[in-house]
Parts: sequence; structure tokens; C-alpha cells
Amino acid sequence: MARDQLQVLNALDVAKTQLYHFTTIVIAGMGFFTDAYDLFSISLVAKLLGRLYYTKPGALKPGVLPPSVSSSVTGVALVGTLIGQLFFGWLGDKMGRKKVYGLTLIIMIVCAVATGFSFGHTPKGVMASLCFFRFWLGFGIGGDYPLSATIMAEYANKKTRGAFIAAVFAMQGMGILFSGIISLIVSTAFDRKFPAPTYEENPALSTPPEADYVWRIVLMFGALPAALTFYWRMKMPETARYTALIAKNAKQAAADMGKVLNVEMEAEEEKVEKISRDKSNNFGLFSREFVRRHGLHLFGTTSTWFLLDIAFYSQNLFQKDVLSAIGWIPAAKTMNGINEVFKISKAQTLIALCSTVPGYWFTVAFIDIMGRFAIQLMGFFFMTVFMFAIAIPYDHWKTNHLGFVIMYALTFFFANFGPNATTFVVPAEIFPARLRSTCHGISAATGKAGAIIGAYGFLYAAQSQDKTKTDAGYPPGIGIKNALIILGCINALGMICTFAVPESNGKSLEEASQETFGDDDNDEVQGA
Repeated sequence: MARDQLQVLNALDVAKTQLYHFTTIVIAGMGFFTDAYDLFSISLVAKLLGRLYYTKPGALKPGVLPPSVSSSVTGVALVGTLIGQLFFGWLGDKMGRKKVYGLTLIIMIVCAVATGFSFGHTPKGVMASLCFFRFWLGFGIGGDYPLSATIMAEYANKKTRGAFIAAVFAMQGMGILFSGIISLIVSTAFDRKFPAPTYEENPALSTPPEADYVWRIVLMFGALPAALTFYWRMKMPETARYTALIAKNAKQAAADMGKVLNVEMEAEEEKVEKISRDKSNNFGLFSREFVRRHGLHLFGTTSTWFLLDIAFYSQNLFQKDVLSAIGWIPAAKTMNGINEVFKISKAQTLIALCSTVPGYWFTVAFIDIMGRFAIQLMGFFFMTVFMFAIAIPYDHWKTNHLGFVIMYALTFFFANFGPNATTFVVPAEIFPARLRSTCHGISAATGKAGAIIGAYGFLYAAQSQDKTKTDAGYPPGIGIKNALIILGCINALGMICTFAVPESNGKSLEEASQETFGDDDNDEVQGA
């Protein structure tokens, strides 16, 4: 397909696994580490925010965030992420991956620190400023999705490219785990330094004033991993595919990759000029030619990511049932505010350690053996099976706690050893270099729209049909059993949409994206 391949690109494709591969994984992966830390740490301190700012004197139970406030505090970062994915994905193809990469990191560092300084004299003021900073934090995080995937794909060799991109994404699991560990450390330290009675014993003293520092420290700590990688991100050279194929600077591409690979590279200026004149590869995103070549592919990457994230983020629906069923989180009134943070963090950390993290690394181990298509299809299949296995006999699991927990863990193990990883990997491989970051951003943003539906739409839908049994502030819904059945159907639909996604395993990026680079028989090849 790409017989006229540039020497510098071919050298990257056939390069043995070297130190620079692992350096790139760490640099790009630490961004995802920070992304996951910032997006997931808010769930660890949300209960504490409710106690601090919404507890009413004389109430039988400690305060909780009202539904509108809870949705805003956690959801505003997802909205920011969606917008950031679209904007920085487009900017990465226009300005270059490296230039934009540093900008996203600066936004993440500044806004992660700023969340800890959320200010206001009233609960509404504090929550408003927290939402403001979390929106811009999400905006920076959004940029990391298309840029990290594109940079890793364009640096990797074709033999192990899937594992390298998946390893970057797997750092998300480590970020979730780290957020739990930091929260455990901070809550333990404050609980020992400022001991307090339970809410049952003394509501007024159960949440000491010093607890206001706990959530701020936990959220601010997300800036540290990002800050540690900033210098190395700035030292990274631009990817050869951007420099040669988009910026048309053959000499710079050869010089940059010569240093990376420690070999002499020829600056093939005539060949780059020939490629730039080839009109068959100059079509735009909204052209008929793009629709003909990649329209089905973009539908496949967007639809599967959208459906996956509805199911993946909906785990909040029954996570509280899992945690209460196995006794990890007692009733709120039997704990003080800081101790509740500890209990929630402990539960989340154990879930991440036993279910979330292993799934990511199973994908890393098998993606270049099984292929992207097989792993994604398998993941959606088992998510469908286990979701129905939870939903249909839902009343049975109320008395069989161990089986319920196992089904819950397996559902999300196969989400991570399945479409949660592959939906991130594939869009970075199957689109042309000049549109790669943009198309990845579009795919990721569509997924984030699914995340918003999964996290909040289904939170309302899963409320009991009996209005006397709904959570405080929520209207009646269709019930958790019916919500889970719908989610099972969504997973099954994701399995069907996977057939629109091409297999890119073992191919160069130019082969996977159908970039023909001046072949004489281009029309014949494309027609075939």
C-alpha cells in the first residue's frame, strides 16, 4: 500500500524496542495518570463536601450534596474534557503535537492546584468556584486524550504499537489507584491528629473544621505527577510523521529521529515534496473522499466509544450496593466525616487493585497477539453477559453478596480488558496523519458524551419507581433492574458496532490509514 515509504518512517516502524519507547510511555502515561487522578478523586471526597457544606442542624443523617450540585461538581469536568478533546485534537493537527502537548499540561497543573483554593463565604460560592476550576481542569485533560495516543502511535514500531498505546492508557488505572492511596494517607493523618466522634454521638463535632483541608489537599495533589513530566514533555522532539508529512520538513524529521534512534537519517526532501503534491491524500475531514475511505471507520470508533462509556461510567449506579453489601462502607451516621473519606477510599482502592488495574494490563499483554478487533468484541460480549447476569436475577443477588461482587468485578474487568482500552488505541492508528489527532479527538469526545449519559442520565433513570424509596432530591425512575437491562442491551449494540472498526494490528500507520504516498497505481489499489 505504501511502497514509497519515507526512510525515517520505515525506521520507526521496524525499530527494535528501545529506551525511547519506554520514555515516551512514561511521559505520555503520566499525563493519563494525572487525568485519571483528577477525574476520579472527586468521588472520594464528595461525601465530605456534603457534610461540610450541606449538613442541617438537628438532622438525623449527615448532609449530602444536592443532586444538582453533585451532578455539577463531578459532571462539569466531563463537559470540559469533551470540549478539550475536540479543540486540542484539532489543534494538534494544525500546530503540531508537541507544541499543544505542553499547553495541556500547564492547564492541568494550574487548575488542579486552583481546585484546592476554591473560595467563597457560602456553600454555593465554594461549589461554584470549584466547578469553574474543574471545568478548565477537564479542558486540559481532554487535550491529553488525542495528543498522547497520537504521539505514542507515531513513535512506536508496528510490531508492538498496540501494547505501547495501551500502556499509556493503562496509566489511567494507576492514577485511579494512586488517588485512593493519597486519600487514605491524608484522611488517616487528619483522623489521628483531629479525632472526632461519630455523627450519631455528636453531629456538631463529627466533622471538625480541619476536615476542610482534607478534600483540598487530595484534589491539589493531582498537580504533582503532571508537574514532574513537564520538563520531559518539552524536551521531546516533534513526531516524524507530523514534521515530514504535515509540516513538510524532511530535514528536521530526519535530524530529530536520527537522535532518537541513534542512526544517520537521510533527509528525503524530494520524496516529501512528491508526497505533498499527491492530491489523492490531500482530502479534508468533511470531504466525500474522507467519507468514502474513512466514514465507516469514524462511525465505528465514535459509536463504540460512546456506547462503552455509557456502560463504563454507569458503574456508579450499583457501586454503592456492592460496597454496602460487603460491609466496606457502614451507614454514614456511624462514622465521622474524615473516617468516611477513609472508608470510601479504602473501598475504591481495593476495587481498583482487584478489578480495574489488572484489566488494563491484560490488554497491554495481549493486544498485539489477539488484535484490537478480537479484544474489543470479546470485551463487549462478556460485559453484555455479566450485565444481564446481574440484571435479570437482580433480586437474587440481594441475598447472595459474594456472587454479586464477582459479577460486578468481572463486568469491569472485561471493560478494561476490552473496549475501554481498544477504543483509545484504534483511532490513533487508522486515520491519516494530518487528521489523526482530530479524528481521535472526535471519537474521544463522543465517548465522553456517553460518559455524561452513563454517569448522570442513568443515575436519574435508576431511581426506584416508588417515589418514597428514591434518593433524596431525585424523582422516580425505572428502577435499577430495568436500568441494568438497558445497559446490557447497550453493550450488545457496542458488540455489533465493533464490526465497523478495521483491524490495524501488525500494519504500519500508513497501511492502516490507507495513505498511499504517490503510488502509481493508487486509484487501482483504492478501487480494489
